[in-house]
Amino acid sequence: MQITEMLESMGGIHSMARELGVSDEEARSGAEALMPAILGGFKKQAQPAGLDGLLSMVQGLGGGGLMDNVLAPEPTDVGQGNGMLGQIFGSRDVSRAVAQNAAASSGLDPSLLKKMLPMLAMLVGGFMARQGGSATAPSAEGGLGSLLGGLMGGGQPGPRAGAGGLASMLDLDGDGNALDDIMGMAGKFLR
Repeated sequence: MQITEMLESMGGIHSMARELGVSDEEARSGAEALMPAILGGFKKQAQPAGLDGLLSMVQGLGGGGLMDNVLAPEPTDVGQGNGMLGQIFGSRDVSRAVAQNAAASSGLDPSLLKKMLPMLAMLVGGFMARQGGSATAPSAEGGLGSLLGGLMGGGQPGPRAGAGGLASMLDLDGDGNALDDIMGMAGKFLR
């Protein structure tokens, strides 16, 4: 099961759609377009510190409560999500570039995707925090390791059959990390 499907089954996609005033289909399309960059950012964050370091960062930013915040009927406090994006992307310029690239592939408005980005990061971070107990063993629900490794290609060089979609398209240099390519594109936008 893909992470987007898991978040949808938990009500995350519907919660974002309700809050943003869009259809569930639009929210799902936006989530699918943004997800490779978010997972790539988490994976890049995990590379120097390992999965335990990534899980510590996520716990420090709110842990499983991140997901609860988005799922709650009250408006989402996206401050924690923006903090998480700052950790995984490093700058707002990268977040803007991610939204622009997702808009090109999904046909959705970039301003909608910018609003969706912190909420989706919170859902993924909260999901990872809850899966943290199974970080090293892939399970039917997909532990943290399999979530990042499986969806973003397991750290193997070259294009991924498993990553597919936008992740493959954004991995312009074939190194298996779309985030470095997105960051390069963000630099071009700023010139």
